[in-house]
Amino acid sequence: MESILSVKNLNVKFRLRGRVLHAIRDVSLDLFPGESLAIVGESGSGKTVLTKTFIGLLDANGWVDSGEILYGGHNLAEFKTEPQWRTIRGREIAMVMQDPMTSLNPLKTIGAQIIEAILLHQHVSHEEAHRQMIEALSAVGIAEPERRSRQYPHEFSGGMRQRVVIAIAVACRPKILICDEPTTALDVTIQAQILELIKILRQKLHLTCVYITHDFGVVANVADRIAVMYAGDIVEIGSCEEIFYDPRHPYTWALLSSLPQLGRRGEPLYTIQGAPPNLFQEIRGDAFAPRNPHALKIDFEERPPYFDVSETHKARTWLLDPRAPRLDPPESVQALRRREVRV
Repeated sequence: MESILSVKNLNVKFRLRGRVLHAIRDVSLDLFPGESLAIVGESGSGKTVLTKTFIGLLDANGWVDSGEILYGGHNLAEFKTEPQWRTIRGREIAMVMQDPMTSLNPLKTIGAQIIEAILLHQHVSHEEAHRQMIEALSAVGIAEPERRSRQYPHEFSGGMRQRVVIAIAVACRPKILICDEPTTALDVTIQAQILELIKILRQKLHLTCVYITHDFGVVANVADRIAVMYAGDIVEIGSCEEIFYDPRHPYTWALLSSLPQLGRRGEPLYTIQGAPPNLFQEIRGDAFAPRNPHALKIDFEERPPYFDVSETHKARTWLLDPRAPRLDPPESVQALRRREVRV
């Protein structure tokens, strides 16, 4: 299948206090039409930074140092101006931020904010924009959309505000929807409703979805494929089944072992020892090696290439080299493989 968006050898850097931080390190990724891709990893692993490069929302001190982001015949890595990004942002690729309250303007009505997005990206009359706004609010499950469109963000609950943010994102019928921790600030019941809503919209509008999350429960419910990020790099990528039940990278093992469901009564929950590497410094070898109790000598000396596990599954670890010693995943991960634990 041809990709809808292709990232090739992308490097993103930031200048902070006179020093350069290498946030995204030579990442390559293909996104396919209609799929749902989840990007997981610890805070600071580069998940949000990677997706912000797709819509030109890097902070002013950040830049694409090298690489390509190919979409619709354009290399988005070469875009420099706002007029260029307006042809993509919102119209082709939209993003749902994690905090709906800070995503909405408290001084404008809900309807005005959706109409503003429609008028910015579509050549339609105000009357047509109003009709589309009502349609968008109905699509995200807001009752009495005409009346609610005249209200302000503070008059909505957290879950309803998130629905409004999603309505703004899909109002211009983008092809790709990026959801950055879309359920973080919501309680469990509302989380399920929002995830189900995004599923329905994905099918109805033929969206390609990218989820950024820490929650493997969310991942298990929404993802077709999973990309595991660590220290600005994708260390493993595969189908949802492959990552949950046949993970190969020690970092993926560690993330799965941290699931509360895998804890045993009377024993402390598993935690990943140590801290992520300092991205101000050049990383030698496998970035996870200092935290990996099973690290090989070569892990500290040379960055591993990708090894193919299957046509859809690959991991960047020396453990997959034919010369490496055989190492079984932790017992908790093997329990997942046997499907003794429900995620």
